[in-house]
Amino acid sequence: MFGIGKKWERELGAAADTLAAADTLAFGGVGIAGTLLPVTEAYEQISAALDDHPEEVRRQLDRVLADGTPAGRAYAATLLERVDPEAARAAWTSLRDDPSEFTTFVGCVMDRETLGTYASRRLAAA
Repeated sequence: MFGIGKKWERELGAAADTLAAADTLAFGGVGIAGTLLPVTEAYEQISAALDDHPEEVRRQLDRVLADGTPAGRAYAATLLERVDPEAARAAWTSLRDDPSEFTTFVGCVMDRETLGTYASRRLAAA
């Protein structure tokens, strides 16, 4: 299968794989240096592909929602909000009872949170 398909498809798939394995949720730079984590870069890459390849992005997001880590599912549901707000609401609703924990970063502040708590906050903010 190596070498088959378009470059953007391979890159999108690789970015989705990175999200699916994520252990940290960070939407911007982290730490004093404001370093972008590889998973944040993957999130931004998928976000940038939404306008040009919405169907393939949606397939990848559905895969991450089904098989990803808790942080990966949070990234996927967040991106789904831009593609299909109704599906995103359904995803957040299905995640709100999930007790799995992941690490969050907002700037220099690191924290732990359950996917259920995070999903409930996203639903309340919608």
